[in-house]
Amino acid sequence: MWTEDEAGPYQAIPHLGSSWQPQGEPARQSHEYIRAGTAKLLTLFHPASGAVRVQGVTSCTNAVLHPWMQQTLTDILASLPEAKVVPPAENRAIWERWQEGLSVKWTLQEKLPPLRMLLVLDNLSGHKTPKLVHWLMAQGIMPLYTPIAGSWLNMAESIQRILVRRALAGQSPTNPTQLIEWLEATARGWNQHPTPFIWGGKRRARRQRAQTQRHSLGGSGAYTLQVIH
Repeated sequence: MWTEDEAGPYQAIPHLGSSWQPQGEPARQSHEYIRAGTAKLLTLFHPASGAVRVQGVTSCTNAVLHPWMQQTLTDILASLPEAKVVPPAENRAIWERWQEGLSVKWTLQEKLPPLRMLLVLDNLSGHKTPKLVHWLMAQGIMPLYTPIAGSWLNMAESIQRILVRRALAGQSPTNPTQLIEWLEATARGWNQHPTPFIWGGKRRARRQRAQTQRHSLGGSGAYTLQVIH
């Protein structure tokens, strides 16, 4: 499973970060606000290994995003083991299993290649163009879209926050080229010692605590927070 997202735009202005001002004196930044351009970060993230692939850009139209996604995904697929060939009916059932429970299901192609990758994307119209979706299916990639207002389900956003904080906190870039260089260099440094991601965190812990405090009523969906004697 890989996840994809576009982060930014990030401005070429001083960014907040740890400061070393003398005790009792406030942190100071330049009083000038100069618009020196912005940059965005295209990201593909593999949670199981922690590996990330990025590309810094100054614009993020479909004409920029889609070719980068296609080339990068092609490189990733080339590094994967050969796909296991199964009977057509069984292969289609594998694809359809990942559509179970979806409120909106897009039509699968008549002939499907072996499923090789799950790709999680945000629910943006640019991610759903027929040309891109057909290309993904032809490569054996199943796109899965996060629900509206559910972008936090996309772990690419988590790695982006880490990379951006490391690259820009306390820095004062003066142009988009610097922004792109620092962001990409930070991603290269991350890939030298990547950290795998496991789904969970504070939300999962809260859900688990809530479940232990609930007492079901007569086998129904209702529950109480107090034990009924």
